[in-house]
Amino acid sequence: MSMPLLTNLQHIETLLNAPNPTVSASIKRWHSAFMAIYCSRAIMSHSTLKKPNKTKAKASPSPTPTPTPSFTVVDLNPHHSFDIDQTALTDIVKEKELENLDRFGGVEGVAKALQTHVEYGIKGGDDDAEDITRRRQVFGSNTYHKPPSKGFFHFVVEAFKDVTILILMVCAALSLGFGIKEHGIKEGWYDGGSIFVAVFIVISLSAVSNFRQNRQFDKLSQVSNDIQIDVVRSGRRQNVSIFEIVVGDVICLKIGDQVPADGLFIEGHSLKVDEASMTGESDHVEISRQNHPFLFSGTKVADGYAKMLVTSVGMNTTWGQMMSSISQDIDEETPLQERLNKLTSSIGKVGLAVAFLVLVVLLVRYFTGNTKDETGIKEFNGSRTKFDDIMNAVVGIVADAVTIVVVAIPEGLPLAVTLTLAYSMKKMMADQAMVRKLSACETMGSATTICTDKTGTLTLNEMKVTKVWLGLEPVLESAYTKVAPFVLQLIQEGVALNTTGSVHKSNKSGSEFEFSGSPTEKAILSWAVLELNMEMENLTRSCSIIHVETFNSKKKRSGVLLRRKVDNTVNAHWKGAAEMVLKMCSRYYDASGIVKDLDNDRMLKFEHIIQGMASSSLRCIAFAHVEVAEEELVDEEGNAMAKVKENGLTLLGLVGIKDPCRQGVKNAVEACQNAGVNIKMITGDNVFTAKAIATECGILRPNQDTDGAVIEGEEFRNYTHEERLEKVEKICVMARSSPFDKLLMVQCLKQKGHVVAVTGDGTNDAPALKEADIGLSMGIQGTEVAKESSDIVILDDNFASVVTVLRWGRCVYNNIQKFIQFQLTVNVAALAINFVAAVSAGKVPLTAVQLLWVNLIMDTLGALALATEKPTMELMHKPPVGRTKPLITNVMWRNLLAQALYQIAILLTLQFKGESIFGVTSGVNDTLIFNTFVLCQVFNEFNARKMEKRNVFKGIHRSKLFLGIIGITIILQVVMVEFLKKFADTERLNWGQWGICIGLAAVSWPIGWVVKLIPVPDKPFLSFLSKKK
Repeated sequence: MSMPLLTNLQHIETLLNAPNPTVSASIKRWHSAFMAIYCSRAIMSHSTLKKPNKTKAKASPSPTPTPTPSFTVVDLNPHHSFDIDQTALTDIVKEKELENLDRFGGVEGVAKALQTHVEYGIKGGDDDAEDITRRRQVFGSNTYHKPPSKGFFHFVVEAFKDVTILILMVCAALSLGFGIKEHGIKEGWYDGGSIFVAVFIVISLSAVSNFRQNRQFDKLSQVSNDIQIDVVRSGRRQNVSIFEIVVGDVICLKIGDQVPADGLFIEGHSLKVDEASMTGESDHVEISRQNHPFLFSGTKVADGYAKMLVTSVGMNTTWGQMMSSISQDIDEETPLQERLNKLTSSIGKVGLAVAFLVLVVLLVRYFTGNTKDETGIKEFNGSRTKFDDIMNAVVGIVADAVTIVVVAIPEGLPLAVTLTLAYSMKKMMADQAMVRKLSACETMGSATTICTDKTGTLTLNEMKVTKVWLGLEPVLESAYTKVAPFVLQLIQEGVALNTTGSVHKSNKSGSEFEFSGSPTEKAILSWAVLELNMEMENLTRSCSIIHVETFNSKKKRSGVLLRRKVDNTVNAHWKGAAEMVLKMCSRYYDASGIVKDLDNDRMLKFEHIIQGMASSSLRCIAFAHVEVAEEELVDEEGNAMAKVKENGLTLLGLVGIKDPCRQGVKNAVEACQNAGVNIKMITGDNVFTAKAIATECGILRPNQDTDGAVIEGEEFRNYTHEERLEKVEKICVMARSSPFDKLLMVQCLKQKGHVVAVTGDGTNDAPALKEADIGLSMGIQGTEVAKESSDIVILDDNFASVVTVLRWGRCVYNNIQKFIQFQLTVNVAALAINFVAAVSAGKVPLTAVQLLWVNLIMDTLGALALATEKPTMELMHKPPVGRTKPLITNVMWRNLLAQALYQIAILLTLQFKGESIFGVTSGVNDTLIFNTFVLCQVFNEFNARKMEKRNVFKGIHRSKLFLGIIGITIILQVVMVEFLKKFADTERLNWGQWGICIGLAAVSWPIGWVVKLIPVPDKPFLSFLSKKK
């Protein structure tokens, strides 16, 4: 059977199996009729021979078969006229068979079938939206079906799995059972029911918070996945969203890019792709037109640059199908959450121990006859006491013990962390920082060193050529007419052919040309077109490229080997870091076009020129050229050897490119230094440029001794490990560094105990970004590889945003510490009061409902109030926390113990002497204790706002949420005391009694003020205890 017939039959089979949605019987009959006619015609076309023309019968004696196409198009969609279907397109790339591609006429044939052009792309203007819509309808959009997000119920179930909640549920069940047993169902459900209500509120808040956080992550992932792609439409390069790409688009790829769709290699140089995300293989795959032109969505460009033709998008790619089955979980526990879980567990254990002790003491007191009822009669009289009475008493004692356990468990701690992280994430997004890993929020607060790039982070990345030297003389803007024409021609050739950028005539008013590419490329192209009158299109047509050496951060130069069509001569052009290119040169052109030898004296003069430009904060780029003999293009065995000649070059000229510092970067650097955070600048520029920019930004002081503070990457690399560890802390600037040097520095700093944040934008920065405690990638200039390796994406590439992230990180840590101090004060006071009262008087002053109310109000509302405090500049005047500092500092111990001791003292006084002091009944006295205790927490919430500052009211007018929560707490407390008498076991209080409660609670403020005058040692409090042990 012939290959064309087999292909037709396969297409017929596809048509027969085409999805047929619900249609009427008559339409089905028409469908069958069409199929019968089509199939017979398709088969007949392969058996029918074309009749020879009578006039030419003698000339062609044997009849020739009618040529048939190697594929048959079955148009399932009457609205399009493409000569190829999606199945064929998918198979071309998926099967990686060149024969399959050749059957369709190669890349050009596929492009023609897709009605696109390999050089100019599809029609992409505003008037051609119809073409893009048509392609999207036929071949699909570049999106994939996401698995459904987790619903609210999932988070409710997850909240129930928490150990704290499970303990509370058991306590609630026991309390409910014992309460009903002792007091009957009408009043016995209060204690147990209130615990269930508390559990319900905690679960609801936790589930709502986690659900909202999950939704937030979905939005963030949508933003992070929206990559800007360089496409060619209507012959113009333009940036479009990855989701806007359609089949037939021509995409420009460069190092670090993510391949946005499946496609075919059109043209390019040295293209290597990392397919690890698809195949798991770590080796880079070389892509070429002859051997392997297939590109897969989701892979990363490891080296080189290229143009590709898009053949499949979205769900028609393997990557799309894979991504649609992956759901993004945010189940990660941050280091702070892990530490808090341990703290919660430890407090819970202390609570259990105290509860068990109270249980034993109360049982011993009861069974030894030391307890009396309200009438003064002994409760236990040996065998004369009824069994029911004994059971009721034991149930009451167990209920008191359960209450103590409930109070001891600070269920608000995990909630506080969730709230503060979710709140800070949302606010950081507004401050141009997109959090990819939750743990980075809090880790950033502990950062001790920030290693930053120069270009685009400290500087604006808006480059312009400001100085030009031809030979040993500078050339003014107006003096290019005096330069030898052939020298200008060589420079133009070097610029036009040795670039990854492009130039187009502009449609926009106000500018004649549009430049695309990296900022450096755009600056050089702009200079060549506008100042030297370079005609890029003519130059590119006049030469054919033989080989390209792409630029990378190690070589710091790029080269091109080309053949001129006019005279068939072969020329090599190099462009790159001035001192690197200068070393490859043996001669130079002066402005008159005279070639001069580059002896040692002249070499020194050129080096001084380069240093002079670098000292003026200019990036110095050199151009060099050499004509290559034909015999140099083959090796000793006569095989073709494509390599750009690297020696014996003639220097064409030097250009100095200015990249001004960002506004406000000096203040941002100063803010970091005041906060005790070291700033280290790591750059690929030469040492003089680096020194000038570092001084301008404030990283180096004007008259600072730079010995040991400024170093080159190679020197640092060549140190021994011990030398690196010894010198790394003194280094402020590392110039001419490679990504490996950056990684080495990060490793050394971490070994010295630093918490390191690193900024990076290139593919090669990925190892350093992963190694650092916090990886910060750049949203504008950053490659996709860098972004995926980072924890936080700085959306505006600005160093000032890095400082904002630092401030937010400290704020998160500080807010958690405030809440811990506040929470532990409540727990310590409640445990101590109930324990002392139970042991001495055999009676617990605060009931289960009251204690749960305190716990719930303080946990949930307190967490909300303190966890959402915004960062202040005060945070930037403290030294960084670092790795080893404990979560509960000496300052916190001092504050919480002082408040807890005051509360214990005042409440125990009320417990034992309150009735006689104020002349009130037992019920009113218990209400006074409960009310005073709650109001003490309200006043102490103000103290918790500032752990070290005595003025706790500073900036309170800006904390509207805090003031609102305080107001809600007070209103709820009034309702509890005055209107929920039976439920809360309280008595109504008159105005005087309310005044007494407020007065006693308000003493918390002066105590907090005085306590902050007491100095505390730097050494952690718990380390003294461990030493004594």
